[in-house]
Amino acid sequence: MSLRKKLLLIPVILLIVFGCVLLGRWSTEIVSAQSSYEDLKTFTEVITLIKKNYVDEVKTKDLITGAIKGMVNSLDPHSGYMSPEAFKEFQTETRGEFGGLGIQIAVKDGVLTVIAPIDDTPAFKAGIKAGDKIIKIGGELTKDMGIHDAVSKMRGSKGKPITLTILRDGWKEPKDFTIVRDIIKIKSVKAKIIKDNIGYIKLSQFQETTASDLSSALNKLKKEGMKSLVLDLRNNPGGLLNSAVDVAGQFLPQKKLVVYIKNKSGEKIEYLTEDETPSYEDLPLVVLVNHGSASASEIVAGALKDWNRAIILGVQTFGKGSVQSLVPLSDGSGLRLTTAKYYTPNGISIQNVGITPDIVVKLETKNGKELSVIREKDLERHLKIENQKLEPAEEEKVPLEVSEKEDIQLQRAIDTLKTWKVFENMLKKAA
Repeated sequence: MSLRKKLLLIPVILLIVFGCVLLGRWSTEIVSAQSSYEDLKTFTEVITLIKKNYVDEVKTKDLITGAIKGMVNSLDPHSGYMSPEAFKEFQTETRGEFGGLGIQIAVKDGVLTVIAPIDDTPAFKAGIKAGDKIIKIGGELTKDMGIHDAVSKMRGSKGKPITLTILRDGWKEPKDFTIVRDIIKIKSVKAKIIKDNIGYIKLSQFQETTASDLSSALNKLKKEGMKSLVLDLRNNPGGLLNSAVDVAGQFLPQKKLVVYIKNKSGEKIEYLTEDETPSYEDLPLVVLVNHGSASASEIVAGALKDWNRAIILGVQTFGKGSVQSLVPLSDGSGLRLTTAKYYTPNGISIQNVGITPDIVVKLETKNGKELSVIREKDLERHLKIENQKLEPAEEEKVPLEVSEKEDIQLQRAIDTLKTWKVFENMLKKAA
């Protein structure tokens, strides 16, 4: 065959190969579409059968809503469907005010369980504790009840009581707690000078105004003579991602990586501190964490730890390393859908693992046993941990364990700041 014919033949071969690739792709898409169509056909058959034969009248809308709830509830524990009313209420949470009891809940072993009560709320004052199992809400059994439905039932107008039936470890029988709902105004930043010019700031949640409120609190404490700081993130369930980045940015140099996320397709989005020079980049800092420190709290603690900026003190954090997106639907309802995972600056996934403190101070023990707590890995349908090898620097860090019979984490933080020079040298060496 002549050279000219061979050259003419190459485009033809490439065209055939390319055509086969396209045909293969199209055939795959057709098969996938056909499979989805068959599934939808079965779905419509079930609705038709129920509408035609079920003993009572059933609204089609109710059937579809129930199907949507079931579909989303089959995903991870942080995804969920919200009715228009529930979706509207959920959006108000980021502004820090809603009517209810003030409880963080999850499902463990099929049972609705308290992660932690929020400080200074009706649930906290009534004596609800982490690990309590909620058997009934207002007399209704919680078996097979979704988290968002449970939250909706506990929400309500100020002054209206509701009874929770609680079973606690060590109890033979459940007990009723009648709690009066109140407006839950979560003041996300509380600040004071403790002693010896040590500042103390408690962050209870990451809301829209948390970063600016933190900045004001830091400036106020500085005027009062603050020389070092305890940042308390215990029982902080998280909140807004951007708020966490802005909070971390007040203690880190400009343009430092705080966290990055990766979605299903592997797309990576990085979140860096702002261009402005922080006012508290060199302030001696201890961060308190516990099993109730989750999500945005873990982002802040993880960033400050990875950059050797602070001593992290307490116990292993919750381990929620997933990102949820709020998706409004056409009828006013909404989806809370897990769309990505968090990673610390060193590339460590928080999911199911959480943040390991530099100094471990155990929780209060009872009868010689460590208190029962709930973490992400205990939740049903949680996203699986990734098989990641830690960075060498991470592997070499062995936390100092201090076993105590009661929670004296704050006192340990104060002691750490009093001997800051020792820890400062340790941080500089690690850096």
